[in-house]
Amino acid sequence: MTRPLINLIMHDGSLHFGDLPQTALWYDVRDHVARLPGALLTGFVTDDITEAWIDFTYRQHDFSINDQFGDYWFFVSDPACPDEVLSEVLNHFAELLDPS
Repeated sequence: MTRPLINLIMHDGSLHFGDLPQTALWYDVRDHVARLPGALLTGFVTDDITEAWIDFTYRQHDFSINDQFGDYWFFVSDPACPDEVLSEVLNHFAELLDPS
């Protein structure tokens, strides 16, 4: 199922393009990056209790995932990133987080 995209420009210029339910732990989401062909994990920060930031590149774009208020929020640094690429990323993680 194709997930709807969000189009919310953040104060830093990045694009918040999707949300998925926090149905897996952050380390499962981090490890799921490697299952997206061509994606490369570039950074990871967590306080081991309440929050994690997962950074990766995919198709020459920089992405971040952050857990907020029971969801994972998806960001891309370039708001002009094609919707096709955004959908590929969001749908990839939906397989783990919201397979319905």
